[in-house]
Amino acid sequence: MRPLVAGNWKMNGLRASLDVSRDVCSALARGDVSADVMIAPPATLLMAMVGVCAGSNVSVAGQDCHTAKSGAHTGDIAAEMLRDAGATAVIVGHSERRTDHGETSALVHDKAAAGHRAGLMAIICIGETQAERHAGQTLAVVASQLAASLPPSCDARNTVIAYEPVWAIGTGLTPTVDDVREVHGAIRRDLETRFGSAGSAMRILYGGSVKPENARSLMSVAHVNGALVGGASLKAQDFLDIIAVCET
Repeated sequence: MRPLVAGNWKMNGLRASLDVSRDVCSALARGDVSADVMIAPPATLLMAMVGVCAGSNVSVAGQDCHTAKSGAHTGDIAAEMLRDAGATAVIVGHSERRTDHGETSALVHDKAAAGHRAGLMAIICIGETQAERHAGQTLAVVASQLAASLPPSCDARNTVIAYEPVWAIGTGLTPTVDDVREVHGAIRRDLETRFGSAGSAMRILYGGSVKPENARSLMSVAHVNGALVGGASLKAQDFLDIIAVCET
C-alpha cells in the first residue's frame, strides 16, 4: 500500500518556519513522489501552510480537535473548522495529549468520530509507556487502546493508526526492529479481526524518534506503512530524507 509520512510539528513554529514547508514542497515537485506526505503545524500556522502547500504533493493536518461541531469551548477547535481551513486530516490521541491533558481512549474515540464527521482522515495514536513495556504489558496496552479508540466509522480511507511507544517520543530511543515487527503485526491482526478487509488495508505508521539514520530499518518492517515524524520534520532535509526512504 502507498506509505504515508506525516510530520507533527507539535508546539513549534512561527511564520518564518513556513520556509521549511516551502522547501519540502519545492523539493517534492522536482520528481515523482510514491508516498503521501503531510504536515501537521500548530493551529496558528494551519491556514498559512495550506496556502504554501496548495497545488503541491503535501497535505495539511490539524494536531487535535474537539468532539463537538461548535459551542462554548474556549481555546478548542472543531474538526469542521480544520476542514474549513483546508486541512484534510487530524491527529488524535497522541500520547502527549493523553498524558498532558488526561485524554482517555473513550475521548480519542469521539475525537476520531468527529474527524470522520467533518470529512477528515483521523490519525489515531496508540502506544505504551516505559513502565508498561518493562512489565511486559506492551501488547495488552496497545490492544486495549486500539479497541477503545477506534469508532465504527473507521475504514481504510479515513483512518490511519500510528504506533508511538511513549518512551521513544523525543528521547532518541527506539524499539528494536523485532519489537516493532511484533507490535505492528499484532495491530494488523486486531484490525483485520474487527474490520475485515478494511483492516487489512489500513495504514499503520511507526512514530517515536524517527530520524534519517533509523528510518530505513524501521520502514523495512512488515506492516509499517510509513512514519509519524516529530522533531525531524522541522528540518526540511531531514524530513525529505525520511520521505525518500519511505518511497523505496
